[in-house]
Amino acid sequence: MIVRYISKVTVAFNPFSPRARTARLFVSLLPPDARMTMRINTVVLPRDSEEGGSVHVVFKDGKEVKLDTSKMGISDVVEECDRHSRTLQRKDALTG
Repeated sequence: MIVRYISKVTVAFNPFSPRARTARLFVSLLPPDARMTMRINTVVLPRDSEEGGSVHVVFKDGKEVKLDTSKMGISDVVEECDRHSRTLQRKDALTG
């Protein structure tokens, strides 16, 4: 996962729900030194919450991506984030 171009991540999940697995895996994929380069917020929902989980990513160019992780797999979430990161990576390569 390309995290170089991410400036803020907000993850909300119910830790007791099996539908929250994707959100928990997304947080585990962030590198250990990610807190130095981006803001990471985690919201733990109450046990009786019906919400499965969500990921909100803000990139350095201002684009925001909101994903409902209860209906997606971890590969889908990573692909959505990497899609915009690759375009930013190309712009960096072209500008030098």
